[in-house]
Amino acid sequence: MKKTIFLILVIAASFFSGFAFKTLLTGENGAIQKPKKVTGIGGIFFKCKDPKKMRDWYRANLGLETNQYGTVFEWYQGADSTKKGFTQWSPFGEKTKYFDPSTKDFMINYRVENLGALVAELRTNGVTIADSIQTVEYGKFVHIMDIEGNKLELWEPNDVEYEKMGRQMGAKTTK
Repeated sequence: MKKTIFLILVIAASFFSGFAFKTLLTGENGAIQKPKKVTGIGGIFFKCKDPKKMRDWYRANLGLETNQYGTVFEWYQGADSTKKGFTQWSPFGEKTKYFDPSTKDFMINYRVENLGALVAELRTNGVTIADSIQTVEYGKFVHIMDIEGNKLELWEPNDVEYEKMGRQMGAKTTK
């Protein structure tokens, strides 16, 4: 009798744990959910002759709250409107090597979720990964190349730490 009860409990536990696991992997409609990749624009970076003059021009003419790096746009996330998000805008000197090996005058930073899993998937797809994942207080970064040689920066942000860093610098955001 004890063996039968034990067997029933094991079968029931297996059933419910399988149900719970399936629920985690699927949405309400039962379709398997793929992890999100890009969740937004993390930054726009471009080359120019004189970054300081460019920042000053954008401050004077378009009202950007610029600092030595450019400006940070502050916004609230759609999925959770209580959480802030940030997008960086930065002019770089025209001779910067930061965009290498791309020969383009711009680089886009994309906000992503689960950078490690995304990089593994990109490698499987044959995407050129330009460097290794770098972790800093305000997130994780890696650079990839698209099919036309554009260098892209992928950022898994830690927006709480990013905002804290900005406050410590005395930086204002453009809202």
